[in-house]
Amino acid sequence: MSERIQVGPADTYPPGWQGTVDMGGVSVLVVNHQGQFYALRNNCTHKDYPLLGGDMQDGKITCEKHGGKFELETGKARALPAVKPVKLFRAEVEDGMLYVQEL
Repeated sequence: MSERIQVGPADTYPPGWQGTVDMGGVSVLVVNHQGQFYALRNNCTHKDYPLLGGDMQDGKITCEKHGGKFELETGKARALPAVKPVKLFRAEVEDGMLYVQEL
């Protein structure tokens, strides 16, 4: 069974919130974008740079280093210089608690 991490009470993470959790040595970015939680590897696939703190608009997060954009829902790269997708994780709310799990 894949690893599952409890992040905390979902209602304490408002829209626009970003944070990270460690999943077996991998930094995972967890975000609340317009009331929906997403989780993806906290690493731009263009250059080894964290996505944490990047601007979120239109369902995408922008890497602050070079401007690569990634879809929060699919992980697909949507703006150069990034061309490879970022790995996704499952973010889900169960009984009011936010969890992140490997897919």
